[in-house]
Amino acid sequence: MYEPKLELTPSILSESTKIAELVGQADLSKDNRTELRLHRANRIRTIHSSCAIEQNTLSLDEVAAVLSGKRVAAPEKEIREVRNAASAYDSLSQFDPYSVEDLLLAHRMMTDGLTEESGNFRTHPAGGADGKGNVLHVGTLPQYVPDLVMGLMEWTKVSELPMLLRATVFHCEFEMIHPFEDGNGRMGRLWNTLLLSKWNRVFLWLPIEAVIWKKQNEYYQALSQADAVGSATAFVEYMLPCIRMALEEAMRSDTLEDSHWQVLHAFLQENPVLMNADVQNLLGVSPATANRLLNRYSEEGKLIRIRVGRTWGYRKK
Repeated sequence: MYEPKLELTPSILSESTKIAELVGQADLSKDNRTELRLHRANRIRTIHSSCAIEQNTLSLDEVAAVLSGKRVAAPEKEIREVRNAASAYDSLSQFDPYSVEDLLLAHRMMTDGLTEESGNFRTHPAGGADGKGNVLHVGTLPQYVPDLVMGLMEWTKVSELPMLLRATVFHCEFEMIHPFEDGNGRMGRLWNTLLLSKWNRVFLWLPIEAVIWKKQNEYYQALSQADAVGSATAFVEYMLPCIRMALEEAMRSDTLEDSHWQVLHAFLQENPVLMNADVQNLLGVSPATANRLLNRYSEEGKLIRIRVGRTWGYRKK
């Protein structure tokens, strides 16, 4: 039976406890409004970051524009990478994390039009490389890939480790097997999120990839170290703080958004219409951020958008 190696170090145990406490706090504060906000705000960050780790050059604003159906002056390959990633993440909750068929389907979505072997395990030797093209490890020989992936999925399904650790070990082992011609990093991060979401739905919207992107050199170093010693320990020690930081950021953001709304709500108690310039002055934010907040509160039903001359204003619902 497939049996990954993992040492439960003090660091791993400490981070696991912190993450469990944060997930509990997120559960207590979660409501439909919060989940909707996390979904809309963080999905774009997730897609941008996961693609950026693989050297996609589109900015966060450009990714948002692509996903809104707007034209963006960028290489067609990079636009396709973003659209494909959006398709895969939008279908995330429908996948069975222990199904090879679903894994291949997700890979087809992620790499459609980008690789000849989209939706299939690779048929030739390949290896993982960092963002500079330096080879980190040589993947499993192609004839062994299907059985190893099935073995890894079976281990992940039946292991008695907490899902937090199972998901992270899966991510590491998946990258070591390197089952696809292209898209292994994006698929490993996608499946890590899918597995974590089976523990708690908050992970469906949590942009862990955004933290990894900021620490991607360490990401590659951890994978390389794990491969060198044949143990997932170093990678798990890297990933758990990333997951914790993503949770902490999401919870801070939720608190900040609530305080923003309180300020704007107070303004509307004394003024009939709220304009973009008002939001900038009240919150000290840029025009783009003010527009994002106004759109968000409008989508959540807190504000109604109205015409004010040649521009838009907002009033209380």
